[in-house]
Amino acid sequence: MKNYYDLLEVTPKASTEVIEKAYKVLVKKYHPDLYQGEERIYAEEKIKELNEAYKVLSSSFLREQYDLELEKEKSFNNTNTSNNRKTIENKQKTDNYRTENINNEQTNTKQHKVGTFMSIVDLLKEVFRKRNIKKEGPRKIQKEDKMAAIITLVIVIILGIILWFIPATNGFLRSLIPF
Repeated sequence: MKNYYDLLEVTPKASTEVIEKAYKVLVKKYHPDLYQGEERIYAEEKIKELNEAYKVLSSSFLREQYDLELEKEKSFNNTNTSNNRKTIENKQKTDNYRTENINNEQTNTKQHKVGTFMSIVDLLKEVFRKRNIKKEGPRKIQKEDKMAAIITLVIVIILGIILWFIPATNGFLRSLIPF
């Protein structure tokens, strides 16, 4: 697996602004128009790698997935010689603890895009991510569960209203209403 952080010459804890600046600097440095011959081919390949790395690291969701895969690969490389169950269980516990801390830090520092559909999607992702972490035994209905239900209901109502005003779907919606 390619290490996108090394490609962009940033640390894994770098903010999206730092990643964007590093990307812009490297794109200017390796722009194919500045080179000729074999150097140009190398520059084009380097630009493709930089674009791929930037695409993944600039998206918060893709970056989280990439970080998890990177952690799995590192832990696999470290534990592939030992088959001790206790060691593996301890690593899983620490990975879960790290994941919870990372998620908590990200939710505390994440700024939502206000007034956009993506802000609702990000909020739902956060709520369901929190629910998946806390799946240990029976639990009470929590604030996050109520929030997810309310947001889902609002989205369904808004979509219903939008579909009501579209002529092609109006007849179908009328057939669903019993009165």
